[in-house]
Amino acid sequence: MVKPIEEAFPALAKGGFQITSPVDQRYNCIAFAAGDTANWWWPFPANVREVFWPAGATRAETLAAFHDAFATLGFTECSAEAFQPGFEKIALFADDQAVPLHAARQQADGHWTSKLGEREDIVHNLRDLEGATYGKVVLIMKRPLAGDTEA
Repeated sequence: MVKPIEEAFPALAKGGFQITSPVDQRYNCIAFAAGDTANWWWPFPANVREVFWPAGATRAETLAAFHDAFATLGFTECSAEAFQPGFEKIALFADDQAVPLHAARQQADGHWTSKLGEREDIVHNLRDLEGATYGKVVLIMKRPLAGDTEA
């Protein structure tokens, strides 16, 4: 039986969240943060057609490999999670051993959005997903919004 979202992520019940899509197993949180809802992103296995990983990014479950995967899309590391007009941000979550477990994307209105594994997409407060399931936010990256000439 699948746990209710609030049970898996207790802080969401306090901070509030909104479900924005039905359950969809075609893509995961990493793909969703990258803006891809047609593929499942993970660094391995490399020989499985249903799994995508950007060319040039190391195939490993490491923070450096996930950093490099998002760098192929034009993201660079930044220090602040706060909304910054003209930029799109992503946040990588990892466990205590720095193994990446989740990614979220900041929307143009400053809210954060995530795909919960094979479950729904949600809008949420960034830190409300921290905990036993996804670990904590360990890396923020940003890129200029497409078509934004002032960024």
